[in-house]
Order: sequence, then structure tokens, then C-alpha cells
Amino acid sequence: MIWSLVLLIAGTSGALAQQGAGGASAPVFLVQLVVLMLTGRLLGEAMRRIGQPSVMGQLLAGILLGPAAFGAIWPQAQQWVFPVAEGQRAMLDAVSQLGILLLLLLTGMEVDLNLARKVGRSAISVSVAGVAAPFACGVALGWQLPSWLLPDESKRLVTALFLGTALSISSIKIVATIVREMNFTRRDLGQLIVSSAIIEDTIGWIIIAITLSLAEAGNVDLRSVARSLIGTAVFLVASLTVGRRIVFYLIRWANDNFESEYAVVTLILVIMGAMALTTHAIGVHTVLGAFVAGVLIGDSPILTRHIDEQLRGLIMAFFMPVFFGTAGLSTDLRVLGNPTLALLALGLIAAASIGKFAGAFVGSAIGGLSTRAALALACGMNARGSTEIIVASIGLSMGALNEDLFTMIVTMAVVTTMAMPPMLRWSLSRVPIGKAEQERLEREDVEARGFVANLERLLLAVDHSANGRFASRLAGLLAGPRGLPVTVLRHAEPKGAASEPDRSSAATGPQRGPSGASERVEESVKSAAERSKAQTANEETAPPVAVTVGDLGTPAEQAIAKEAAKGYDLLFIGLENARSTSGDFDPEVVQITSAFEGPLAIVAAHGIHLQRPDHGPLHILVPDNGTQSSRHALELAINVARVTNATIAAVYVSNPRTYWRRPRGRGDRARERMILGEAVELAEKYDQKIKVTARSGTATEAILSEVKRGGCNLIIMGISRRPGQKLLLGNTAASIFESAPASVVILAV
Repeated sequence: MIWSLVLLIAGTSGALAQQGAGGASAPVFLVQLVVLMLTGRLLGEAMRRIGQPSVMGQLLAGILLGPAAFGAIWPQAQQWVFPVAEGQRAMLDAVSQLGILLLLLLTGMEVDLNLARKVGRSAISVSVAGVAAPFACGVALGWQLPSWLLPDESKRLVTALFLGTALSISSIKIVATIVREMNFTRRDLGQLIVSSAIIEDTIGWIIIAITLSLAEAGNVDLRSVARSLIGTAVFLVASLTVGRRIVFYLIRWANDNFESEYAVVTLILVIMGAMALTTHAIGVHTVLGAFVAGVLIGDSPILTRHIDEQLRGLIMAFFMPVFFGTAGLSTDLRVLGNPTLALLALGLIAAASIGKFAGAFVGSAIGGLSTRAALALACGMNARGSTEIIVASIGLSMGALNEDLFTMIVTMAVVTTMAMPPMLRWSLSRVPIGKAEQERLEREDVEARGFVANLERLLLAVDHSANGRFASRLAGLLAGPRGLPVTVLRHAEPKGAASEPDRSSAATGPQRGPSGASERVEESVKSAAERSKAQTANEETAPPVAVTVGDLGTPAEQAIAKEAAKGYDLLFIGLENARSTSGDFDPEVVQITSAFEGPLAIVAAHGIHLQRPDHGPLHILVPDNGTQSSRHALELAINVARVTNATIAAVYVSNPRTYWRRPRGRGDRARERMILGEAVELAEKYDQKIKVTARSGTATEAILSEVKRGGCNLIIMGISRRPGQKLLLGNTAASIFESAPASVVILAV
């Protein structure tokens, strides 16, 4: 099928190719793109079905379309589709060069710096040793190459550095893909493999940037080396500190202020181009700028899955098959028919593999890993794949490599990459799982399926009241541990509010910070976020909570609807008049809820939280009837409790008799034990203690009785949102909302 399509296109474009033989033809260029995309996609799919990375199929597509296969079978047709005219080749090379930057952007976006930090010393030792050993082998091999194999004898050092780099870097994309496909991403060893590849990639692109700057300078001198090293260091430090915050701000600003489609995707491409040009201006290759841009963009707290899929789709569907197909076209496997070159290619493969295995074993020994773990690491890190193809393509375009060396590097990349999946599967299957690791995996499974763990951005509709500040406090407690961005829409404060004393000052001492009531709402979010962040393991890695403040206005539902279009996962509502005299929601609350389609948390402070909304102690009660909404409420309560050291209890209410007066049977007791047992298990996954109780009677009476008996001052109650514009409370929720002596949070999902 592939060949018939290629021949059909070739036959219909022969005249066009001849027309553009002296320069460049746009129709021929379009034919090339179509052929590379189609062939690369089909062969990539075939590779996936046999357990190999799809990128190998895209590279193989280019090789088959090149002179070694298509050109040998039908040279005239091959020249029609891929003419040797310089102008025609330049058009395809331009797309390939842009593809390199976009591929590095995508690679950087897949880098998880928090994961690399978490694994720590072992990943650093493995990656440094895993780079140093094969790099030394590659440089040594470069010095021993015969002169006739070098593009320029005077630049032997640059060629040797390219060879060392090509042998030393693992492809993070290939490694992460294989580990993910094997369901090993969250295993300790899987995280170590991916983290080591991340660090290797980062080190490798710094080496590449310095090597390229030496190649561009035309000679090697101390001034050039110093400029490259200093420029790279300054760029990395500035990017990972000030640049990180700037990128976060720009992405959020574009998402919130542009109404046109794909505005954030455009901004991401602009950021990539600006950082690539920055590295070029300081004398370092653009590839480093694109890679670091990807790292910063991927770390953005509001890079939603939707935006990520949009950008990834463009790169994976178009630029990847075109780039790797073009690299394959430059690979002429016929040169391996020369016995000398074939032996050199085998030597290159051996040097790459031996160096990588030796480095991984040394690094594993330093990191205190077992022999089985070291073997699995060595197998995983021996995959080169896309990274080496990019390195070799850059070296070929700059004249540091000739076509023979390029073909040898591509051969090495293909062999090591295709050998990696079966070897890694075999070695990982021999690594046992420990008890602590099993417990962590089970906890992460719960979090991945949970409600709170999947929140990315919070919205608040509040006023100056205690309800508003208490809602702001709860939102800050959720946002702090993971650095979730928070947007606060607040009512204009009434006259004199700025001079009103803070009712919590009697309990907390002299008030500090903003004196205005509206400013205290914003401060409630930030202070709660900082306190919660300090209680978690993410204290050093989570970004600070960014709080954006706007006006709620009148009518409030218009402001909510406009803001909700920017993408939020949970809306907190904290208004002074949350409850009407009938016990239902206040009309303004109803209007706000009708304008937001996602989950809602409606907050009504009571008791001590009216006096101390920012600092009052928390003793939480969650009514649990086994439904999904009550389970989400329990999860919300657990996450608040774990950062405030609050006590938490769950109550299950069973009515002993139904309307036909059937006695409570064995099945009722089994359901009770199951629901309360699940509550205990969920709390244990988060290392939280929980008290569970079963009560009989009407739900309202049982819950209020448990509040008094257990000394609870906060009820978090989950309800299901019903179809329709108006959010309706059930009888139990309405009674609790109206008459509870404690603060109430109604979580509607």
C-alpha cells in the first residue's frame, strides 16, 4: 500500500519535479510532505504494534524512501519526489530545522523537575556516570578515526565531541515512552530511570550547545569555551528563576485575556522562539533555548491538558514524521557495504553500549542500588533514538560530520533503541517490589482517581464577610501544597469597611498586613496557602500560589460566567448572606451557581469561625453514605486536615425502619461496615487518622447529634448537582445548612 501510494504521487508529480529542477517547486515540496507524513505514520503504527517506538518507523520511512531502497528500485521516481536541487532540499531542511526546535520543546515539556529532585542522589550519580563513560569512549573513538572519514581534519576535536555526545545521551522521549507503556512510570526504579534520562538530557544539551558554539567559531580557544560556559550558566540560572515566573505569568495572562482560539499555543511558540534566539545571541545554539523553554512551559501550573494536546498533536502529526523522515533520507545504508565502515559502525555500537552499561553500573554502585536495579538502569539508558538523530542532523548540517559518519550514528541509534524495549522488559521483571513502594503506589492510585488531586485552578466568589474569609482560607489550604493558581472575585466592600476592626484580632493579637476588608480576603488565601505548603513534603518544590483579584460586580452571574470560560475546576462561594430565611440558598448564591457548571463549594461560617475565620481550629465531620459526592467531600476534608492537623470524623446514618417497618437486616450492617471501612482506608492512604461512627434515626438528627457529641465545628457535606439551572438542596442538606451549630461547606459535584 505504501509503495503504491508513493509511486502514484511520483508519477503524477514528475512534470512538476522537472519544472522545479533548477530551483524549488512548491507542488513538489507538498508532495514530499505528504509522502513523509503518510509513510512515517503507517510504519510508525507498524512499529508500535511490535513493541517498538513509533519514531523508529518514521526514521525507517525516510531510509526506505532514500537512495538505499526506493532509489535502488526506481531511481527516476525517487528523484522526482526528492530531487537533489539545492533550493528544493532547502525547503525541506527548513521544516526539519523548525521540527528540531519543536521536538526539543516537546521533550522539555515532558521533563518533570520535581521527579528528578525527588529521586535525588541516585539519579545524579547514575546520569553523571552514564554520560561520562560513553562520552569518553566516543571522544577517544573520534581521535582514532582515519583522516579520510573526517569532514575536516583540522576540526577533529569538534567531530570527536559530536561523537562523544551522540554516544552519551539517552533519549528521554524513548525512555519515558517505553517505561510508560510497561506501566513502570510510578515504580521506584521506573522513576529513577526517567529521572536519570532527564538529567542526562539536560547535561547533554548543554554539552551540545557548547560543542556547537565551538564548531561555529571555527576554532577552539579558551575565550570561546569560556563564553559558552558562562553564557550557558547565566541563561540557565536566569531561566529557572526569573524566567520561570515570567513564563507562568505570560501563559496565565494569555489564557485569561485572549478570546481568540489557540492563543496560549501561539504564546508557547513565541516563548520557544524568543528563548532560542536568546541562546543564539549569547553564542549558544538555539536547541538549548528550545529545550529550556519546554521545561518552563511544562512546569506551568495552568498548562491544561487541552492546551497540551493541541500543541502535542501539531508536533506529533506533522513535524515528527517530516523531521525523522528527512533524517532517514540522509542515511545511505549502502555505505555499510564497505567492510571498513561496517566494522567502524559495529565499533560505534559497542563503544556506546559498553560505555553506557559501565557508567550505569558505576553510578548505581555510588547510589547504593542493587545489581538487578543497575542492570535495568543500564538497559533503559542505552536507548538513543530521537536525541541522537537530532544531534547527528545538526552535526551534518554544520559540517562537523559527513554522510558516512551520519549513517553510522543513525545505525547506532536504531540498533540501541530497538534492542532497549525487550531488554528493559526482561530486566524490570526481575526487580521485586517492596512493601513501602507498594503502599505508595496504592496511595497514588487513590489520588489519581480522586477529586482534589485533579484540581488545577480554583475560583472564589467572596465578599468582605467572615464567610468570604473562611472560604478564602479553605481555598488557600487546598492550593498551597501544589501551588494551584487562585482567582478571587470579590464584592466591593461597604463604606467604612476599611476602618472596621478585625473581629479575629482579640484572639490572634494585633492585626498585620492589609487593613481593608477586601485586602484581608486576598491575604486569607495567601496566608492559608503558605501555612499548608509548610506542612507538606512539597514545600521546596511547589511554586508559590499566584492570586489574581477581580470584582464580582452586579449582577454577579455575568462575572462568574465570563471568568469560568477561562477554565476552573472548583468554585468556592463565600458570601455574607449564604442562607435565606427558608434555609435554602440566598438568591445571589443561586445566580452564581447557575453560571458555573463545575463543582461548587458553598461556605457558611458559624461559631468560632465567625470570630476567627483565618485562624479558628478545625474539627471536621463528614456525613458519608457511600455515594461519589460524599466520597469527594471526605477527600476534601482529608486534604484540609492533613495541612492543619485538624481532627476528622465520618458518620454513617442508617434508618432502622423503613416505611413498611422492615427491621434492619444483615445486609444493612454489611453496607455500613463497607462504607465506613472505605472511609478508614481512604484516610490511611493519606496517613490521616479518622474516627468513624454509625448512627440510627433521621439523617439530620443523627448528624447534628454527632456534631454536639464529637465537638465538631465544621461539616463538609457532599451532594450531587441535579439537572437544571437551579442548584437544589435535598431535605437533609437543607436542614443541616439551616440549623447546624457548626460551619458548613456544601460540596456540590
